[in-house]
Amino acid sequence: MIENRRSPSRLSGFWVCLVGGAFFVALLAVLQPITRYEDCPNYGGNGNASAFGNPAWDFYLTLLLFGWVFLVVLEQTLSVTRRGRGGVDVALRAAGAIVLTTVASCGLFVNVAAVCR
Repeated sequence: MIENRRSPSRLSGFWVCLVGGAFFVALLAVLQPITRYEDCPNYGGNGNASAFGNPAWDFYLTLLLFGWVFLVVLEQTLSVTRRGRGGVDVALRAAGAIVLTTVASCGLFVNVAAVCR
């Protein structure tokens, strides 16, 4: 019996990374955080201020970024991600997705959540 197997997707292992990245771009477009130090409410003074209109988003953004990295790691452990691929290819894709997500989330956190601190 001949099986009709689809070839593995080129994006296999990167779906959560890409969808999460698009989610954070859309979220920041909606929230419109402060991106320049001069625009902070505490500019010229001392104390902590939030880059968002609602200071609770500092905490929510941190939670969402940790969740994004966790979901990418979880995606790399699924058997569907590894289907039809060799060992080295799977390891390189997993490492690439995890490193890309971690660097993006750390850079996003430092640039947005810590700008007014």
